[in-house]
Amino acid sequence: MDRDRIVGAMLAGGQSRRMFAADPAGGDKGLLDLAGKPMIAHVLDRLSPQVGALVVNANGDPSRFARFELPVVADTLGGFVGPLAGVLAGMRWAERNRVSASHVVTVSADAPFLPRDLVGRLAQALAAAPAGERIALARSGGHLHPVIGLWPVDLADDLEIALESGLRKVLAWTDRHGTLGVDFEDELVNGRPVDPFFNANTPPELEEARQILAAI
Repeated sequence: MDRDRIVGAMLAGGQSRRMFAADPAGGDKGLLDLAGKPMIAHVLDRLSPQVGALVVNANGDPSRFARFELPVVADTLGGFVGPLAGVLAGMRWAERNRVSASHVVTVSADAPFLPRDLVGRLAQALAAAPAGERIALARSGGHLHPVIGLWPVDLADDLEIALESGLRKVLAWTDRHGTLGVDFEDELVNGRPVDPFFNANTPPELEEARQILAAI
């Protein structure tokens, strides 16, 4: 699968309630400092070389992401309906701006240790899979990561209809089109195994990420 036909979408449209539980105003997890730069910048560094175009999926004022010089794409459905809305936003952007794009790869903006071969391995697995398996999701430690996956753009209409009908669970929709789990191994950092899809959802997890990067 040609990388130029894949659009990367960094999902930053959530409400980050666990990270900002003590602050009613909330905030953006991806903009928190991690080893001297915003956490989302670590994600960008790892994903950018793997795709033909890259967008940030986020709601609200897009100017807070201006430093990254990337398109900021809001959910096309209101009401914070979950990560599938971010997947759909990425698909719709690809339809409008990268007509040659066949797939969107989504990652969370709080996963700073993403594999540098994520897209290639997901695409390779899809190419070798039976025709009925169309959506590849990352898996580590036996657990699927529903927001980290490779999605065909031509499923956008079907996804929009599903969301409008009230569907919210990612696997409930992906299973309709064949969910393919793709396994990724832990990485060793100074003898410590680190899940490549570790995500910093809470202040203690953010501190753990800082310790891991300090070890690197």
